[in-house]
Amino acid sequence: MVQELKVRVDDDVELFVSVSGSGRPIVLLHGFPQTHLMWRHVAADLSADHTVICPDLRGYGASDKPAGDYSKRTMARDIVRLARELGHDRFALAGHDRGALVAVRAGLDHPGHVTHLASLDVLPTLDMWDVMHGESAAVGFHLYLMAQPPGLPERMIAASADDFFGYFLDLWTRDPQAIPADVRAHYLRASRAAVPSIVADYRASAGIDLQHDREDRAAGRTLTMPTTVLQQDWGSLLGFDAAALWRAWAPDLRHVPVTCGHFMAEEDPGLVAKELRALLDR
Repeated sequence: MVQELKVRVDDDVELFVSVSGSGRPIVLLHGFPQTHLMWRHVAADLSADHTVICPDLRGYGASDKPAGDYSKRTMARDIVRLARELGHDRFALAGHDRGALVAVRAGLDHPGHVTHLASLDVLPTLDMWDVMHGESAAVGFHLYLMAQPPGLPERMIAASADDFFGYFLDLWTRDPQAIPADVRAHYLRASRAAVPSIVADYRASAGIDLQHDREDRAAGRTLTMPTTVLQQDWGSLLGFDAAALWRAWAPDLRHVPVTCGHFMAEEDPGLVAKELRALLDR
């Protein structure tokens, strides 16, 4: 049985959340340009013996989209409050893409609440910017576009929203059948309605999120919980050792290269569910 509800996590923010199953809780955070629906296959698998909590992040999907703060610190606090409101003070946490950045910040800021952590196909914010250089950085053009001051990025993206968001859904998917037409339409509709908040989320990663990562790096803070990273081999394109970068943040690391596309929870949900189960057993 799947329960869908909205849960208040801040004075002006309610998050939409889908909850299924019973047992040890795991929270699954979606990425860009998607919603909680990206976890549909993995959630169905894990809910056989876990409570699976799939929210739409602040600013995305059916969750509220306030103006202002989209720091990963605030978005991570949302998730800790969400889990608590659902009766879970401690929980495992997995995130894809933008959701992985929120998950990492939650692990750094709230280690007493996050028991296990998984990241799907992203680098921590500080490392992400450090590895972007030269012409190969063109792969991340959207990062630079949405890092610009408010105004122009929002207008440009809103003027061709379906083309913009659809470009990434198509480019980053090796198996187009993994995102069927109705699901793709849902992602486009949700993203089209959330342009300002999606840009604000990305803009934060070129500002306040970097500041928070630098502060943690300087203080020697790391992820103290067992951590699994599933990742395409971006290092061969951009010239970095992803496992080494992650190990600096997560001493208890399992780093798993994958051969599917970026949207791995839809392209290879069996692998993702298997790795999450293995993580929870650590």
